[in-house]
Amino acid sequence: MTEGVSIVGAGHAKFGKRADAGLRDLAHEAVSDLFNDTKLDKSDIDAVVIGVAGDEFNGQGSPSAVINTEIGLTGLPTLRVESACATGTAGIIAAWNMIKSGQRDSVLVVGIEKMTSVSSSVATELMARAGDIRWEYPFGVSFPGYYALIATAHMAEYGTTREMLSSVAVKNHHYGAKNALAHLPREITLEEAMSAVQIASPMNLYDCSLISDGAAAVLLTRDSIAKKFTDTPISIKGIGMGSDVQTMAQRESLTELKGAQAAAKEAYKMAGITADQVDVAEVHDCFTIAEIVAMEDLGFFEKGQAGPAIVDQQTYIGGKVAVNVDGGLKSKGHPLGATGVSQAYELRKQLLGDVGAGRQVDGANIALSHNVGQTGQFVNVLIYERGN
Repeated sequence: MTEGVSIVGAGHAKFGKRADAGLRDLAHEAVSDLFNDTKLDKSDIDAVVIGVAGDEFNGQGSPSAVINTEIGLTGLPTLRVESACATGTAGIIAAWNMIKSGQRDSVLVVGIEKMTSVSSSVATELMARAGDIRWEYPFGVSFPGYYALIATAHMAEYGTTREMLSSVAVKNHHYGAKNALAHLPREITLEEAMSAVQIASPMNLYDCSLISDGAAAVLLTRDSIAKKFTDTPISIKGIGMGSDVQTMAQRESLTELKGAQAAAKEAYKMAGITADQVDVAEVHDCFTIAEIVAMEDLGFFEKGQAGPAIVDQQTYIGGKVAVNVDGGLKSKGHPLGATGVSQAYELRKQLLGDVGAGRQVDGANIALSHNVGQTGQFVNVLIYERGN
């Protein structure tokens, strides 16, 4: 049996509307932070995987080449990946496979997006083109609209309420306010969350994640050399991947993501654990309803029970499972290609006990990330465990 793969270093750029930074600067910020985090020389890196979801936000074709030049790793094998909003974890999985196959020993993964170079309306349109451009996009469907359909269906089928949706936003902003890297680090009240301006009924402003700039980086190595870089490697114990049909009208159900359920099942089996053993999770809360659906798809709660559990604070620290205690996409921000790598960055720090007061899940040993592309057309679930 081949040896395992671990994360031995991580870096993160500040998320936000970064008028001070372009793609190159964001990449440099994240990779420099990684080099400061671990005992690493550039000669230790065998390959680079760069995740960028879109070119049109910046107008830079083939952005991975520009990024690789900026971080000073030209000459190494370099791979660009794209899986919409699941691009970051796709990069981690690609690097994992390079190492697991024996091709490479240490692979750097950089996830990055610069989205605010265009207006919010243009960014929304660019993302809407990820929907079916024959049957959906021409009729004005954008991602708030897709998730409004999901929310409406969940409300009708399970009695999910406006308060439940807003409680997700309140929780994520509560923890995001304690995260110096977050795009919108501020608390909000339940009243604010419930009464905000409507975007796509029943979704309002505080149900929607942020259009953000940002980058994150992780270094993966095979386990036998991991201690060269860190005293406490974080093992990737399980990986699951799933997908679904492109057009929403062809789906059997709008209250679940089949790809997420399949990915979770595969990841749990590979890691040899059950959902009840997860201490802390990062889930893809691009919209508040997405976190509720994720809680059920991942097996943390029965169908229809995630909404009440969130109101009951069972996804806060000290509850059944701590979820998105970095603020999630809702407060931390959602630079598409960076999100999945940012999840890995956060979970590594959680398992190292290095997050700090107010956000640390004490004694966390097993962590899970759930990263969704589009409306479930790409789903990656990864399970991490603190090494010895």
